[in-house]
Amino acid sequence: MRLEEGQVAVVTGAASGIGLAMARRFAAEGLKVVLADVEEGALDKAAGELRQDGAQVLARAVDVGERDSVQALAEAAYDTFGAVHVLCNNAGVGSGAEGRMWEHEPNDWKWAFAVNVWGVFHGIQAFVPRMIADGGPGHVVNTSSGDGGIAPLPTASVYAVTKSAVVTMTESLYAHLRAEGAAVGASVLFPGPHMLRTGLWESHRNRPERYAKERPRRTPYRSLGQWESAMREAGQEVEFTPVEDVAATVVDGIRADRFWMLPDSEHSDRQIRARSQSMLDRANPSYLESFILD
Repeated sequence: MRLEEGQVAVVTGAASGIGLAMARRFAAEGLKVVLADVEEGALDKAAGELRQDGAQVLARAVDVGERDSVQALAEAAYDTFGAVHVLCNNAGVGSGAEGRMWEHEPNDWKWAFAVNVWGVFHGIQAFVPRMIADGGPGHVVNTSSGDGGIAPLPTASVYAVTKSAVVTMTESLYAHLRAEGAAVGASVLFPGPHMLRTGLWESHRNRPERYAKERPRRTPYRSLGQWESAMREAGQEVEFTPVEDVAATVVDGIRADRFWMLPDSEHSDRQIRARSQSMLDRANPSYLESFILD
């Protein structure tokens, strides 16, 4: 797909982090941008900055876990701009779960699935039929993660399960679009290859009351800075990928019609090989052993 001036890109989770970086890059390419986020203050700030830079922007407060909210976003986007050419289902949250999997609260799972899985499906259902009906080129980008999308980090199992689901959903979407003969492509995005400075680390600040934790946490939430300090104290070097690099991966991937938006990384490649070989050998998942805690 060629990205051209005047096209329209919709980005969820667009008020900060990867989503905002994608919106900025699309705007720099001359696209009109539709920003969706649950955090209204940050959303207004992001939209204002983009408008100051000359972009045409529509901003809407959206809870992607609610189907009606995403349907309303689609109505607003089409009413305002008449078309959508790029859809980035990017909104995501951590779960806030602690302990072993069997100790997790049901609401940890419900909230993570509402945003990370249902949010992607709601975006597909609200926008893709219209994108196909328009008959022109389009592209859908769904944000996954190396955690789950490639292999799970068992200490963040809820998140990993949701991001694994995003990969399978996008593979299925790709097949369905091909079966329809649609001019709409699909990609799954793995941000990285290193850690990212995003609001995901503190997503608990936007946790809805309907998914509130049922009991107090045993340990306080950690900010990204606290995680970074703890890792350095443990002797682990921490590298970060600029969110602008992730946005460049998305733009390049759309132009190339690349399904796997997976940056070069020997670490990721080792995980993929190890997991695949384990399956081929019908062997136990030894690639998880470094994460298994006493």
